[in-house]
Amino acid sequence: MNNEKCGGGVFARLLPEIGRAVSEAGYTTPSPIQEKSIPSLLEGRDMIGCAQTGTGKTAAFMLPILQFLVKGKRRVVSKKPRVLILAPTRELAAQIGDSVAKYGAHTPITHTVVFGGVGQNPQVRTINRGVHVLVATPGRLIDLVNQGHIDLSAVEIFVLDEADRMLDMGFIHDIKKVIAKLPKKRQSLFYSATMEAPVVKLSRSLIQNPVHVTIKAEQPAVERIIQKVMFVDKKDKNKLILDVFGNKELDRVLVFTQMKHVANRVCKTLEKQGIRAAAIHGNKGQTARTRALADFKSGKVQALVATDIAARGIDVNSISHVINYDMPIEPETYIHRIGRTARAGADGDAISFCSGPERSYLNEIQKLIRIDIPVDLEHPFHCEQSMNAKGASAKPAPKQQRPPSSRRKKTSAAAEGRSGQSSGKKRPPRSRKRQSRSRKGGSSGSV
Repeated sequence: MNNEKCGGGVFARLLPEIGRAVSEAGYTTPSPIQEKSIPSLLEGRDMIGCAQTGTGKTAAFMLPILQFLVKGKRRVVSKKPRVLILAPTRELAAQIGDSVAKYGAHTPITHTVVFGGVGQNPQVRTINRGVHVLVATPGRLIDLVNQGHIDLSAVEIFVLDEADRMLDMGFIHDIKKVIAKLPKKRQSLFYSATMEAPVVKLSRSLIQNPVHVTIKAEQPAVERIIQKVMFVDKKDKNKLILDVFGNKELDRVLVFTQMKHVANRVCKTLEKQGIRAAAIHGNKGQTARTRALADFKSGKVQALVATDIAARGIDVNSISHVINYDMPIEPETYIHRIGRTARAGADGDAISFCSGPERSYLNEIQKLIRIDIPVDLEHPFHCEQSMNAKGASAKPAPKQQRPPSSRRKKTSAAAEGRSGQSSGKKRPPRSRKRQSRSRKGGSSGSV
């Protein structure tokens, strides 16, 4: 197949067998990060990329990697992968593994995914046979390296994905251990949703003379998503979420909470009212997490209630609504959350519940996205005290309608791929600064 059929731009530079897979995946036009990244990566340049999940980042680095491996025509060697991709959670690692399989469907490239929370023997057997690409979470990778099951001395391309999340989860020491075992001569790719000081410091220790690519996440999120905030007393949040679910347009809904026990409580509240729901967080076993995600993708479950860390790697193209049951502490997390309902060019809806103690979080979010999120004053649990707590003036929500040409894209469960899995690594004790933030209502913190 002529690779022009997979679209113009940088896709035309792909090998026919890779272009064919891109075309079969339904992609014709490269996303901004793909257009900016692929040419430099095909030349073997190191890269620092700043982009949220959902911008096409995985394909941006995976397509050039597959092209490199296919052109190289080198056989696999037991225990010695040629490409190492490090991801923070099992869900994201599994999602990346699915991308390797999808884009490499017409190539001889082999891969495997290793993560904690499940038995290691099947993973070890696959590695012993030899793979081109190894996708791993830090904890399980270090374990298998220390046991002699993985040798990183032959790695030619190293990808560190979602570096900011890695640091949040306390993986810095594991990352340094991994880097120390890699060959100095290699191509290195470093991706992060934010570029705060600790992330920049880590990138400088990893990358040499890199190309910089930055995709601003707030632009697509704000343009395509109808947002609103509902001020509510904390004790009325369960009543409010049941009232919101009375809207028949809520087809497939992702609900975010800060704490694991809150996710369980919200899930039970929904189920008692006959709403099909499942929770996904660090206290859930791997089998339960995988089943919950699969049921959500297939439509068997209408609402998936998740903590932020466990939600990494949830890649479903037909989420109709995101509900922030708890406001996120970090304003960037808000962009990441609501972006889950605007995948693959679709539009979406984002609803945020804000109690008085969370008002300052909302203020920081609005500063970041540079808009005042419209306020719904008509819901039955509106709380003036919460709206006026420590806050700037709030604007009532106007009646919003999307342009006729902007319609939500529905994607079949089969097209969305298999369900993912995430890291079994527990977080070490957090810094005093982060602990203080947790006492103010922060996340439970484990995967």
